Amino acid sequence: AMKLLEHIKAVKCLRKLCRRIKLVWVDGGYRGEELSNWVNEVWGWIWQVVLRSDNAKGFILLPRRWVVERTFAWFNHARRLSKDYEFNPTHSQSMVYIASIRIMMNRF
Repeated sequence: AMKLLEHIKAVKCLRKLCRRIKLVWVDGGYRGEELSNWVNEVWGWIWQVVLRSDNAKGFILLPRRWVVERTFAWFNHARRLSKDYEFNPTHSQSMVYIASIRIMMNRF
């Protein structure tokens, strides 16, 4: 039941994304032929599951996983995002946008 719930969440999120995406990296929780085929047919995206090696023990840094972890680390520098202060989800979303704008402005 949990895997089905994760697939439903993935579908809802993907409907909101822009069409410029060509490749999507996901972790093992999103593997499955049905979801992969749907993403490819509907969006034309390549759905690539990044898995740990079966022989690996302990912490292993997976390819492209660091991008997500780095982004969340940057968000934690924003005081309003370090804890979940917001009651309204749209306020939380707005704070993520503001933090992202600040990060991008610091890059230039």
